[in-house]
Amino acid sequence: MFTGIIEGLGTVVDVARHEDSAVLTIDAGDVVADLGPGGSLAVDGVCLTSIVEDENGTAAETGRFVAEVMGETLRLTGLGALTPGDPVNLERCTVAGGRLDGHVVQGHVDGLGEVIARTDHAEWTTLRIGIPARLAPFTAVKGSIALNGVSLTLTAVSEPSLAEAWVEVGLIPATLTHTTFGGIRTGDPVNVEVDVIAKYTARLLSFAPATAPTTDRGVDHD
Repeated sequence: MFTGIIEGLGTVVDVARHEDSAVLTIDAGDVVADLGPGGSLAVDGVCLTSIVEDENGTAAETGRFVAEVMGETLRLTGLGALTPGDPVNLERCTVAGGRLDGHVVQGHVDGLGEVIARTDHAEWTTLRIGIPARLAPFTAVKGSIALNGVSLTLTAVSEPSLAEAWVEVGLIPATLTHTTFGGIRTGDPVNVEVDVIAKYTARLLSFAPATAPTTDRGVDHD
């Protein structure tokens, strides 16, 4: 589990593509100082697993994170478009008992969005992100969303009647400085993860009342 609070920016070193997968190497620096093989790292909001050490040592020793990315992940997220030199947002998994400064983020991307407008104000920036229509019901003004792994609050959402769904977020200077959003442009892809609580609520409500789970009443003391 993650919180959407980015710990640092990494740089893509290599994307070794195979028939239906790729091996991704990222210069992650101190973010992976305590990461061993099998550990988790969110890369632009996608939870990836560190593979066994390479010839130079472990991630903790080299500052490089290496992960295998399967074809489905390459197709359904922005990782498939990464090239050497690209910056990426990085976050280590949440420590039990630590502060939840963002919101509950699983690192399981629900869909790929696209920046359709960027408006720079004097002290902050507004981004409008086009999202798949199927994700619109899980969005609400003042609700949470993870975009490229960054926990953000929705400032506006599209009306249900619109065929093309979108969301808006406001970015403060700290977010622009410490994440990849500082250089994001119209047309750029964005990994979208909607609120997991909203997803579970929708799933529960999709079942007819007659088949909904019931709780055990236990012993009746009447």
